[in-house]
Amino acid sequence: MWFGESEANVRDVFDKACQSVPCVLFFDELDSIVVQRGSSVGDAGGAADRILNQLLTEMDGLSAKKNIFVIGATNRPDILDPALLRPALAKFTEGFSGADVTEICQRACKYAIEEEIERDMERQKQKHQLIYEVVEDDEVSEIEGKHFMESVKYARRSVNDSDIRKYQSFAQNFQQYRGLVDGEFKFPKSEVAANDLYD
Repeated sequence: MWFGESEANVRDVFDKACQSVPCVLFFDELDSIVVQRGSSVGDAGGAADRILNQLLTEMDGLSAKKNIFVIGATNRPDILDPALLRPALAKFTEGFSGADVTEICQRACKYAIEEEIERDMERQKQKHQLIYEVVEDDEVSEIEGKHFMESVKYARRSVNDSDIRKYQSFAQNFQQYRGLVDGEFKFPKSEVAANDLYD
């Protein structure tokens, strides 16, 4: 409603994520909030561009130490800004649905929790055996890359290759129906010559 309110909301989401590390931010239907810069005509003073810029700024501000994983899902990757696409879990999950990726993330979280419980049990055991070890009180368990890699080993695709081909065919037919070829608008070829329209 107010100028800059959407960017403030993006900042707020990342601020909350920083307070809840380790954290996975999952943006479903990402194309509804971020599209290629300059592609939104008449969008209330470039609001879409400002939201995208804020999202990129927040993502660039994340370091490996913060343990915040940003994942987005879309059925329109052709309209996303190329700067938004970052290498991550996607290269290991080609053909996986959003639900499949969610399962991988949940399993990775479970592995991290199990590992922390085992560590805690080992500490308790050492305490009882009067073997003391300096452990920082503020140590926080983290979901690390190794947990995701272990989770991916047991991942299963719920969408088979045949279904993917059907979806791709549907997308291609839909784009042709709308006049989109290679992501650009083209008028359908017609038998009528342009000069005949004005006769």
